[in-house]
Amino acid sequence: MLRKLLGLSRNAPIDAARWRRITGDLPFLRHLDEDGRNLLKTRCEAFLASKQFSGAAGFEVDDDVRIGIAVQACLPALHLGLSGYRDFVEIVVYPDRFVAPRRQVDEIGVVHEYDDELAGEAMEGGPVVLSWPDADPAAGHVGYNVVIHEFAHKLDMLDGAPDGAPPLPTAMRARWTRTMTDAYEDFCTRLDQVEAAIPRHVDPESPAADAWYERLPLDPYAATDPGEFFAVATEIFFTDPAALHRAYPALYALFRDYFGQDPLTAHAAPHPDPADRAHRSR
Repeated sequence: MLRKLLGLSRNAPIDAARWRRITGDLPFLRHLDEDGRNLLKTRCEAFLASKQFSGAAGFEVDDDVRIGIAVQACLPALHLGLSGYRDFVEIVVYPDRFVAPRRQVDEIGVVHEYDDELAGEAMEGGPVVLSWPDADPAAGHVGYNVVIHEFAHKLDMLDGAPDGAPPLPTAMRARWTRTMTDAYEDFCTRLDQVEAAIPRHVDPESPAADAWYERLPLDPYAATDPGEFFAVATEIFFTDPAALHRAYPALYALFRDYFGQDPLTAHAAPHPDPADRAHRSR
């Protein structure tokens, strides 16, 4: 059962000490200078004023949870603005991964029904649903960020079903299509090669196959379709930018120009106050 929706008064300021404690050590913010961090705080305040949070399955949504999610959600929108998130209001947070029923029809018309365990889901025209252990910014996942992933989908969905192409300036559309298509097709080819190299006695769905999949520059899930490729590549752009630049420099440059950020350019992060750090460790 969903708990009561939580919200802020319009553009209420985030407490400065709480902001330093939550954001001070986050590696995916190291490319932001002081002006960039100040803008991110302003974006988060506006985001929190416009969204409502629900805790599901007994999860209690507090200000740390709300701000922690907002920081990650607003990072891709730092220079794009929040208009890309205007098609929904609610963010639902679970205490762990959650199960969604699925129904799929195969090539010969047979209907398959199954349960899918998820860390996050963005619904077209609807809420974003997140697992807090996956969404917690303090977890420190490298190359993985479910909040950035799902909010990349929201950017993509602004002009319809996710297809890997969010609304773009006219001057960028041809470059986007060419660069994304080249990178996506190359990644699918790499995945085919990796899967062909897995010995027959190794189950490709088992952890035993991880050693082969680790050769890929992105999570294999990126090959699902162009929409998932965009979301996974966006995660990598912000959380492991060197890896994306090595694998697909043209795609990295495209994202750098689209998001107006260069995560490879690191700035010294402000250190949280000792009292803030002590509170965080409990």
